[in-house]
Amino acid sequence: MDIALSWDYAESFVPETETILATRLAAIEVGAGPVSAGIGSTLRVLARAINARSVFEVGTGCGVSGLYLLEGMNESGMLTSVEIEGEFQRLARSAFLGAGYSPSRMRLFGGRALDLMPRMNTGAYDMVVLDGDPEEMPYYALHAARMLRSGGVLACVHALWGGAVADPARRDMVTLGMRETGRELLGPLGFIPCLLPVGDGLLVAVKP
Repeated sequence: MDIALSWDYAESFVPETETILATRLAAIEVGAGPVSAGIGSTLRVLARAINARSVFEVGTGCGVSGLYLLEGMNESGMLTSVEIEGEFQRLARSAFLGAGYSPSRMRLFGGRALDLMPRMNTGAYDMVVLDGDPEEMPYYALHAARMLRSGGVLACVHALWGGAVADPARRDMVTLGMRETGRELLGPLGFIPCLLPVGDGLLVAVKP
């Protein structure tokens, strides 16, 4: 079995819309590092599967992941997203509005996620997507556990970190942060997790 070929095929299996492609190109141009098509389509499926009405995202970027989430969410759902780079979020807002989504369907916050997440309501979210600073990922996960309702979905992007997480010799802070997040979900937080080899890895977990 050619794993690399299968992985590439899976990544391109679901074609991206023109809007998402344009947003992806804009993100690459400014160095925002958008999620892969495979991760985006997985996020969309997860949001649709639970009929998500309230989604919280760490790392708006230029809006690629947000477009996928909005496509999958309930048509009256609200996307709340936080991003530390103002220019990235300005482009994201433009992308969302350009795609026809009402301003009432988005709350975009500037700043650090760890400053905002403690202020979010307990059990208020159907889905939380984490795509921020890898070293802070375990702390994001702890806040997400409180913010999610029972049966809510947590999705952590870059969960394999370019293969570094699977390499026991890698002990840098970024890799350790991603590993610790996985251990938290497997153990103390009591989630039902699954690590998907899509894009740069997507760690998905359901809150009991």
